[in-house]
Amino acid sequence: MFSIVIPTWNNLPFLKLAVETIRRHSAHAHEILVHVNDGSDGSLEWVRAQGIAHTASSSNVGICYAVNRVAALATRPYLVYMNDDMAVLPGWDTRLLGVAARIEAQGTDPRFMLSSTMIEPGGANNRCTVAADYGRDAQSFREAELIEALPTLMRSHWLGATWPPTLLPRWMWAEVGGYSVELSPGMSSDNDLSMKLWHAGCRTFVGLGDSFVYHFACVSTGRIVKNDGRLQFLRKWGISQRDFDRICLHRGEPVELDAALQGRTLDANDEALLRRAQFRSRITNTFKPAVSFTAER
Repeated sequence: MFSIVIPTWNNLPFLKLAVETIRRHSAHAHEILVHVNDGSDGSLEWVRAQGIAHTASSSNVGICYAVNRVAALATRPYLVYMNDDMAVLPGWDTRLLGVAARIEAQGTDPRFMLSSTMIEPGGANNRCTVAADYGRDAQSFREAELIEALPTLMRSHWLGATWPPTLLPRWMWAEVGGYSVELSPGMSSDNDLSMKLWHAGCRTFVGLGDSFVYHFACVSTGRIVKNDGRLQFLRKWGISQRDFDRICLHRGEPVELDAALQGRTLDANDEALLRRAQFRSRITNTFKPAVSFTAER
């Protein structure tokens, strides 16, 4: 059903957990695809031993290049991007697949992006996540306890799907060219993909409050030299990432599924807010310094 693409950078214990939970907790047999950055921790040997289709690079090429490379191997109708520091939980794929099938049945040329909801030990200030601490690393992960608690963690569906794990039709990924490599090593690349999909006519961005993954969070991002993704987004699209999330996507806003599947339509108030946001961005662009390119190759 899904081609699940996972970039990894010397995070073997997390990668093993991600793959093992996909295999144990998925209702369907999915295609798992991994890009191994560096791999000096044994990741490359493990992926080969597991018979997992993969691509590899001798150094860390960043999220954008890694995901694009391995996504080229995908053969299934839906592409799912997932981080290596995630563990999927029972029901995650059936919920996504059920909503995707419902959208597909509505008519021709369906465009949508869906997200599972992340359960994070430090997610208290994020409207798109559930804050609950069931372990900070693969070794201390209290999986059985979390699965038992899942019914109590269910939440409303929410608007503004952007963050992984994300699902979209594979043809949509190809249409917009995947991740934008100018955002390497990857800050704001998720938001940029959503903006590209928005410009391609997608208006359905939905996070499912009953499809869960556990996200250990920030396992790799603390080790890289980050690009200034927010400024790059502003330069590229003429609007700030925050304003796009707020005005167009309404990210994190609770929503009934029937309403969410109708897609976002900008009303007169949204249009006015968008014009003001674009004006603010033009002023900001006038005084901000040039964007530097910080990809690690």
